[in-house]
Amino acid sequence: MLLHINPAYLFKLLHGFPPWIMPTDGNLGDKNFQMGKPGHREGATMHVKKYLLKGLHRLQKGPGYTYKELLVWYCDNTNTHGPKRIICEGPKKKAMWFLLTLLFTALVCWQWGIFIRTYLSWEVSVSLSVGFKTMDFPAVTICNASPFKYSKIKHLLKDLDELMEAVLERILAPELSHANATRNLNFSIWNHTPLVLIDERNPHHPMVLDLFGDNHNGLTRSSASEKICNAHGCKMAMRLCSLNGTQCTFRNFTSATQAVTEWYILQATNIFAQVPQQELVEMSYPGEQMILACLFGAEPCNYRNFTSIFYPHYGNCYIFNWGMTEKALPSANPGTEFGLKLILDIGQEDYVPFLASTAGVRLMLHEQRSYPFIRDEGIYAMSGTETSIGVLVDKLQRMGEPYSPCTVNGSEVPVQNFYSDYNTTYSIQACLRSCFQDHMIRNCNCGHYLYPLPRGEKYCNNRDFPDWAHCYSDLQMSVAQRETCIGMCKESCNDTQYKMTISMADWPSEASEDWIFHVLSQERDQSTNITLSRKGIVKLNIYFQEFNYRTIEESAANNIVWLLSNLGGQFGFWMGGSVLCLIEFGEIIIDFVWITIIKLVALAKSLRQRRAQASYAGPPPTVAELVEAHTNFGFQPDTAPRSPNTGPYPNEQALPIPGTPPPNYDSLRLQPLDVIESDSEGDAI
Repeated sequence: MLLHINPAYLFKLLHGFPPWIMPTDGNLGDKNFQMGKPGHREGATMHVKKYLLKGLHRLQKGPGYTYKELLVWYCDNTNTHGPKRIICEGPKKKAMWFLLTLLFTALVCWQWGIFIRTYLSWEVSVSLSVGFKTMDFPAVTICNASPFKYSKIKHLLKDLDELMEAVLERILAPELSHANATRNLNFSIWNHTPLVLIDERNPHHPMVLDLFGDNHNGLTRSSASEKICNAHGCKMAMRLCSLNGTQCTFRNFTSATQAVTEWYILQATNIFAQVPQQELVEMSYPGEQMILACLFGAEPCNYRNFTSIFYPHYGNCYIFNWGMTEKALPSANPGTEFGLKLILDIGQEDYVPFLASTAGVRLMLHEQRSYPFIRDEGIYAMSGTETSIGVLVDKLQRMGEPYSPCTVNGSEVPVQNFYSDYNTTYSIQACLRSCFQDHMIRNCNCGHYLYPLPRGEKYCNNRDFPDWAHCYSDLQMSVAQRETCIGMCKESCNDTQYKMTISMADWPSEASEDWIFHVLSQERDQSTNITLSRKGIVKLNIYFQEFNYRTIEESAANNIVWLLSNLGGQFGFWMGGSVLCLIEFGEIIIDFVWITIIKLVALAKSLRQRRAQASYAGPPPTVAELVEAHTNFGFQPDTAPRSPNTGPYPNEQALPIPGTPPPNYDSLRLQPLDVIESDSEGDAI
């Protein structure tokens, strides 16, 4: 019989495995045991255990080098030239090659940093290309310079016009108008935002004088002082107050014309904001009266081919070829005979006298399905003239993030688009105005009349929001507000711009004026008398000068191919290396990390074993003692007593003197030689 102890069991004892994974039945030779409880498994369990033991040995072994050996191996086997010479040369040349390798490595890292920083700057290059093709005719928006017909809106502006006339009398003839100061005027409008004269002839004590004789700053205006002030050294300003007049600011003007015009527009805005939009549309110029004749190429058209929108600055505006409901119209050929021809009547005799100081037609060319911001991007066409507009097309294509801060459809812009009800495409103008209206609502609790209003909000007016004018003026002059909106809004990545060449001539001529006005009056008003005049007639010719278009396109100045070629060129020039050398360097770094982990694990294990040994008075038991204690329950190890009065275990009860234990036949087992060889192979892994 051959006594054989299971090698796996001894392996666990030597490596300090806890007792709950040992066999509990005293069967040392049984290889089929379970965690924490005895049992028998099939033969496949032995193979799994062998593979686990192999993996454990490999993990414990690691790369198999110390730091010094690993560094020497790398320098001896790498394809980079410098490290090889450090190993192969003599002491002096080793130092020389070490310094050269260190210097060139620093140069490579410096150059790499420059190239990577240049690449991450996301610079672009701009290319200009010229193409030729048939193009869609642009959308054309036309508006009257006067937003409303004075005959229809006069009743709303009655009090304001009377007050405006009194203001003009005070400015032009203060002494003569003093006798009419007691006439009935509605000063409720005046009291919110009055016009004042500021006498700055004495800079240390400026005087604020109200045009209608109110007392300000303890000074009462007299006619003599007003005469002197109007003669020289005074300027006109608009006083804007809030908090019941306790906090006021002054908006200064260099000319009385500018002052009274801005004051009238501000007061008219307050009035229009309280009128429903549908009523304002009915008070503006209708399309059938404004558009007298229309011809696109060889096809006739009329006001029904235009889409009407209400633009607060200009009232009813009309858009041709907007592309909302129908496909955009193409232009057959370049030239005047293939463009759009219009004859318009602006009805200048019915202009609002103090609201519209400019006579003519405001027009703009833009893309289909885009909202026309005609006040900012439009041009005027004079009455009594024929205006010819030749069009050239520029297409802009930007790269987008991270190269250009642009957006395709505005979905990532953190500003609510208040123009979305028109179902138009994104534009930076819509974003900026929506942003301003949002700030207006948050700061002034109301929206401005000139911009779309979100649902649930009200337009600003003196009745519901007495302090709105002061708040609006502060917000309009705020640099921080403008910078905030500019920072949040982005340009469109794809944009089309129409470059216009404008020429004008008198129309109609004196020779043809009579018959042209007769025909147009008969067509519109069914009258034999002339109902039109040169002051109200505008003729427009809009056409493509040529079908050549320019495309201005951005492209990446430094792409990934440029970056890799420059990085590889510098590395090969200074170090004689390649991508494989970088892989070798990465491999050595991984080996360094793995050796460090193995050393840290071994250090932690040794510290844990030292703490475990410190809890015993004597040395730890040997393997023979552990085996004997497992097979002979009466075995006691030889330990020195801790003191003369106490035994080795003072806290435990005295054990009885054991007798001779019965033999444990299970501890001895006859095993075939093939099993012994199999276990030996497991130990030899």
